[in-house]
Amino acid sequence: METGFKTYTIAELSELIKSKKVSPVELVRETLDDIKGKDGLLNSFITVMEEQALEAAHLAEQQMMNSDIKSPLHGIPIGVKDMIDTKDCRTTMGSSLYENFCPIEDATVVTRLRDAGAVVIGKLNTHEFAYGTTGDISHFGPVHNPYDLTKITGGSSSGSGAAIAAGLCYGALGTDTGGSIRIPSSFCNVTGMKPTFGLVSANGIYPLSKTMDHPGPMTKTVHDNALMLNALAGFDLNYQFSVRRSEEDYTSRMAEGLAGAIIGVPTSFFFDGIDDEIKEAIDLVLSVYRSLGAEIRPIDLPNLEKYMHAHRVILQSEAYSVHKEHLEKYTDTWKSEVIERLLASSNATAFEYIEAQTLKREAMAQFADVFKEIDVLITPVTSVMPTTIGERNISINGETVHVFSMLNKLSGLANLTGLPAMSVPSGFSKDGMPIGFQLIGKAFDESNLYRFAYAYEQELLSDVGS
Repeated sequence: METGFKTYTIAELSELIKSKKVSPVELVRETLDDIKGKDGLLNSFITVMEEQALEAAHLAEQQMMNSDIKSPLHGIPIGVKDMIDTKDCRTTMGSSLYENFCPIEDATVVTRLRDAGAVVIGKLNTHEFAYGTTGDISHFGPVHNPYDLTKITGGSSSGSGAAIAAGLCYGALGTDTGGSIRIPSSFCNVTGMKPTFGLVSANGIYPLSKTMDHPGPMTKTVHDNALMLNALAGFDLNYQFSVRRSEEDYTSRMAEGLAGAIIGVPTSFFFDGIDDEIKEAIDLVLSVYRSLGAEIRPIDLPNLEKYMHAHRVILQSEAYSVHKEHLEKYTDTWKSEVIERLLASSNATAFEYIEAQTLKREAMAQFADVFKEIDVLITPVTSVMPTTIGERNISINGETVHVFSMLNKLSGLANLTGLPAMSVPSGFSKDGMPIGFQLIGKAFDESNLYRFAYAYEQELLSDVGS
């Protein structure tokens, strides 16, 4: 039986801290003890920031005693993916090349978390340089799925998914270039939001693909996720793609209900060749939404294979550009699967990149038209269940395919278009592995996505409790 604070949500702990029933210092100490006692099996953390976290917890407690409450995150232990700069704490990118790199400034998202009173508890493991969807290639070893230690968590925000699932932090920062927040969220039974491109600053985050990188929150619940996005969203002069928008409370629409809402379900691509248990899980999700008063409408989305090819070309080209110097300087000493992928990326031509950018604009226009007639799209997050750590070739309908090509097949389009997309837990397979579903919305419509996600989550909780 779990004891202490482990089963609590951010929203619940926030109320307990504000009412002085829970001490931030006590909460952080318990979290650090849990990491020491349990993360040896998971390998979700690269660096635990014990001294800094306790110092921040004591400050939060002092502020609370003076009724100086910064936000619902005040005093809450939050983990940070190790692609994201943290001042005076090493940021490794999961690579031997940066094993001892220590930034002199926080990334903007970390600054915003600290300004909200959150306690940064440590740096979470990542697929090396975020260039992988499995989460099992890191200089510091693979991350193990809490639901089956032989299985992947998904990547590249692998440590973020595992740590939240295991109760080793209450929320985490991830990054998502082709599904790297949503895939581990789905595989680890947590909620993950990839916000609209430019809503959350990527300043101080090591890039993979500068025009498709999205930082975002990962949490136990939908409400917690919206609370984190409240802290993270905002214009940043230091980030070239930052979008200036009015401040918004992303929890504001959660309780609106879904009567009369229209949910689009793609008639092809997203459901081609997916695992039977994932298809069954999506069917159950749709039945819940029907019971809540939503209309389910089939949607034709042509050319998605072509658009996913454009996503791959842009990702490969920009990743190679970022790492060209590394490849020239460290080819003889840097040994990993990631370097092989980067070297293969050098084959993309300027013509292909320009053509892919043209297709990107075409895809954005197509999705914008679709959202004139529906509120959200529902799709699977992935077409396969979590694979075994180290497994690369898998069989789909009698055909052998590489696992990387399958894991982000259904998530990369939201990165190409920059549209908000989130993974929401929907239950488990017969083998006890988590299954999530994906909600995709129109640009800057995160509050609406949270409305749909929250309605489903609350219905699921009421069924469990009845």
